Formats: sequence, C-alpha cells, structure tokens
Amino acid sequence: MSQRQVLQVFEQYQKARTQFVQMVAELATRPQNIETLQNAGVMSLLRTLLLDVVPTIQQTAALALGRLANYNDDLAEAVVKCDILPQLVYSLAEQNRFYKKAAAFVLRAVGKHSPQLAQAIVDCGALDTLVICLEDFDPGVKEAAAWALRYIARHNAELSQAVVDAGAVPLLVLCIQEPEIALKRIAASALSDIAKHSPELAQTVVDAGAVAHLAQMILNPDAKLKLSQLVVNAGGVAAVIDCIGSCKGNTRLPGIMMLGYVAAHSENLAMAVIISKGVPQLSVCLSEEPEDHIKAAAAWALGQIGRHTPEHARAVAVTNTLPVLLSLYMSTESSEDLQVKSKKAIKNILQKCTYLPALEPFLYDAPPNILKHVVGQFSKVLPHDSKARRLFVTSGGLKKVQEIKAEPGSLLQEYINSINSCYPEEIVRYYSPGYSDTLLQRVDSYQPLNN
Repeated sequence: MSQRQVLQVFEQYQKARTQFVQMVAELATRPQNIETLQNAGVMSLLRTLLLDVVPTIQQTAALALGRLANYNDDLAEAVVKCDILPQLVYSLAEQNRFYKKAAAFVLRAVGKHSPQLAQAIVDCGALDTLVICLEDFDPGVKEAAAWALRYIARHNAELSQAVVDAGAVPLLVLCIQEPEIALKRIAASALSDIAKHSPELAQTVVDAGAVAHLAQMILNPDAKLKLSQLVVNAGGVAAVIDCIGSCKGNTRLPGIMMLGYVAAHSENLAMAVIISKGVPQLSVCLSEEPEDHIKAAAAWALGQIGRHTPEHARAVAVTNTLPVLLSLYMSTESSEDLQVKSKKAIKNILQKCTYLPALEPFLYDAPPNILKHVVGQFSKVLPHDSKARRLFVTSGGLKKVQEIKAEPGSLLQEYINSINSCYPEEIVRYYSPGYSDTLLQRVDSYQPLNN
C-alpha cells in the first residue's frame, strides 16, 4: 500500500467526522430530532469530537452541544453528567475565537435552565475563563462570554456574587463602552441581572461606574426599555438625582435627560423616579437654572413623569411645578423650544391630574388652549366627588367657570355644561355673570305689600 493510499484513509476518516458533526449540528436545530439524537448516544460522541485534532470539528461539536443543551434541562443535565464542562473550560482558554464563541454558547445554554446547572458551571471553574474572554480582542467572544455570565447571574444573589467575585463587573462596564450595539446591550443586561438581587450587588454595579455610561446609552435613540430598567435596578436613579442636586449648569443636563427617558418608558419606572425624590430636584432645575435649554429639558422630563396616571400627575402637581411651567410657556422671554416643551408638559400633566387644588389657579391664569384641558379635568372629577363640588363653589371656581366665554358647541362648552349639570339650576344661575344685576332689578321693581 502506497503512502498516498495510507493518507487517503485518514482523509476519508476526517471527512466522515466533519460530515457527521455538521449533520448533527444541523439536526439539533429541529426539535423533532432531539429525542432520537439523545437515544442514539450523541452526547458521548460529541464529547470525543471536542478533542479532535481538527479545529473546525471541535467548533462544530461545541455548537451542536450548545444547541442540544439549549433545548431542555434534561439535555443540559446530560452535558454536565458526561463531564463535558471541564473539557470546554480548559479549551476555552486555549483555542481560537471561533471555538471560544461556541464553547461560551454551550455554557450559556446549560446555565440558563436552573440555579443548579448554573452552579455546575461555577463549580467547574468557568467564571474565571469567561471573565478572561471579556477582555478578548474579538467583540463576538466578549458578547458570548457576557451572555453566559448573564445567564449564570440571573438566578439568585449567590450566583451573582460569584460572578462579581470573579471580577466580571468592571469588564462588563468596559463592554458597554464598546461601539458594537449587540455587545453593549448584552453587557447592560448582564449588569442588570447582577444588580437586581440585592442593594449590595446594585451598589457594586454603581461603584464600578456603570450609571454614567448607561445614562449615555439611554440618550441614544437605539436604547431599549431594558437599559432603563437596569438603571433603576442598579440604584442609578438615586445616584443621578444626587448628581443633579450637587452640580449646576450643563453638567446637570445628561442626568435630567436620563430621568426623562427612564420615566417615559413605563409608569413603574416613572414611579421609581418619583420615589427617589426626582420631581422636587427637577422642579428646582426648572426654577433655578438660567439657561433656557436646561429649563426645557427639566420641563420635558417632568411631563414624562406626570403623564402616566393621576398618581404620577399629582406627584408633579404638589411640588407647585404647574404654575412655573405656565409662566415659562407664557413668557415672551422664553425660547421657542422652552415654550413648546412647557406647553407639552402642562398638557401631559393636566390630562391625568385629578388633584383639584393644583388645577384651580389655572382657571384664572391659563390661556384658552390650556384652559380647556383644566375645565375638562374638573368635568371628569366633579360628578363623582361631592366634597369637591362643594369646595368648587366656596372657592369661587364655579363662579369663574360661568365667566368663561366658550364657543357654542365647542369642547370647552361641553365641559362647562358637564360641570353645570353637577349643581342645581338656581346655584348655577346665582353664580352666572349679571345675575346680581338681575336681582337688583327685581329689588328695584319689587313692590312690598302695604300693611
């Protein structure tokens, strides 16, 4: 047998291994094949191929294992029982970037199912190797490592602490500063899953300087709700509010904008800003800052907080912010942007506000385009609140409503009619303009009976 024929045997064997592992990786993408593959003993065969001398076979074997482990916890458990994890971890530190991505995918697929499986990954020493991968030059390797760390950390505080102790947090903070959007997002998600379990873990994320970089990410139009939730989980809202309170001028601007973007996403996130005492601090910025663009940002942020529910609107209204917004909107010295943002914020807050003491001054001061929203809110609240109806009369509110000149058939006139229908006809008549003159005329024309 010639040398060429001998080598051909090896080539055929390599070709067969390559075809086998590629086919298994392909079959593992279809759920209907999983049970058959498992029953055929695929795990032990793939374990052997992880040690193959051909790098592409190793990588494809790891990819196939990841797809199988991703399918359910039984298959993930089989990866652990077949003693595949130590092999993966060892190779993770030694191999090329393609293998690293595939190996990290297997760890992620195993770790996602349960705390016990995630703990098995920790026990085989994977954390140190994954953290080293966060420093890899290839963004895909960093991303794969961040995914695996996230799935380990998300289960409980103990696993999160293990990820912290391995030194992952500072490197994840560096990852959110990378240009690749996918890497930024998964690093942010990993930090969120670390921070969510306890105040101490959240503080670790804050201390690593994550909040400042996350604030910049939230200002990016590509930002997602997850980033805002991360800032809240990490105690970042309180940190930003403290920062706004301790500085002046343009230094405040990113923090003001971040609070607005966080609050805009959902009523829960807006409530987190309220609970962290964000509204009074934004109100201070609105009143104290000399620059219109900073005032405009504060007005916008307050509008985003107040627009969700009556409870949110009241939290803004009780800080006496509405009169300041109205003054800025009506001032000829305000920039056009400040006027527009103040008007929008007033509307956002008014349309949800049912706290009538904050609304009543607007009956006297607001221009017609704002007044209709104020009267509209009274028309919603008064029919259902007898105490408010009485107070509306004694405070002069009902009298003021009768003085408003509305176009017949207009929405404002409908609101006024709705308010008037809450009271007896003679009360409405009594507070209508000119009624006192009518009474005086009746006095003048009244002829007492002669005794």
